[in-house]
Amino acid sequence: MIKTSENRAGHHPALLYVRLPDAKVRCSLCGHRCVIAEGKLGVCGVRRNVGGELKTLVYGKVCSIHVDPIEKKPLFHFLPGSASLSVATVGCNFQCDFCQNHEISQYPRDFGGAMGEPVTPEELVEVAERQSCPSISYTYTEPTVFFEYALETARLATRKGIRNVFVTNGYMTPEAIELLSPYLHAANVDFKSSEKKTYARIMGANRDVMMESIRLLKEAGVWIEITTLVIPGMNDSPSEFRAIAEYIHGLDPGIPWHVSRFHPQYRMMGCPVTPLETLNMAMEIGREVGLKYVYSGNVPGEGGESTYCPGCGKLLIERWGFSVRKNRLRDGACPDCNTVIDGIWQ
Repeated sequence: MIKTSENRAGHHPALLYVRLPDAKVRCSLCGHRCVIAEGKLGVCGVRRNVGGELKTLVYGKVCSIHVDPIEKKPLFHFLPGSASLSVATVGCNFQCDFCQNHEISQYPRDFGGAMGEPVTPEELVEVAERQSCPSISYTYTEPTVFFEYALETARLATRKGIRNVFVTNGYMTPEAIELLSPYLHAANVDFKSSEKKTYARIMGANRDVMMESIRLLKEAGVWIEITTLVIPGMNDSPSEFRAIAEYIHGLDPGIPWHVSRFHPQYRMMGCPVTPLETLNMAMEIGREVGLKYVYSGNVPGEGGESTYCPGCGKLLIERWGFSVRKNRLRDGACPDCNTVIDGIWQ
């Protein structure tokens, strides 16, 4: 991951807001729907009311860019074994104490401002082409907060035959999804907890907004995978796992669910690492509920990373960490029993 220095470019016009009396604006980008007074910032820390007009502070200000395996997102049923140009600006609309990328996601709150180097959407697409990346992933921080930049890049990439991926907390409005979905091909959505009170207390957010976003993205034809970072004492009970798995199953049992090990980060350095037994329990519950594809993350080599046929049980895609060691799929189906495997393979 490349972290770049401060860039003090001017503000860029934001999308999705309405003007209110007294020079206030209401942002309609994410579920917070912030009402922002003149000169103030939204919850994300990167959208400012300037004279009664909403501006984004991070358009084209790239803080991190890297070529990653698509499995790192994690996406296991979307162009497996391919490389994805991964890009971020600073900022996030959540304030999670356990954030794995807090140095950049929480930069506006912890340090103020919006650091990054100028990179145009055209330049991003050119880099993806040059690096032979069939997709661009908007990731590392919350891509919703750099929506205008991601949207313009995604439009250009789609015209070039390059696909677009959001790695997101899912806290976006129907208006944002409507604008973005024609150019968005896949999303991995964090499902942090099944409990409303946990979302309210830890994320300062409404769980139901995230759940509705998943539904709307799926209805729009976006390939969906879901990740739950399992944090001891926060979301690691059997009832939590079952509630999440049942929600996913109700949408589509073919949606992959990734349960990932937590390592102490940011303001939760005193929290223990997730026991492997807890991940195994979550996976077993997911299978009991009827999910076809359940994976463990951040535990390479423990056997929970590979894809098996839900029809005959044979190994189809063997993985170690973010690497694909073997892919036996034939035209998106099991070569042994011809069961069609959910995903985007070509």
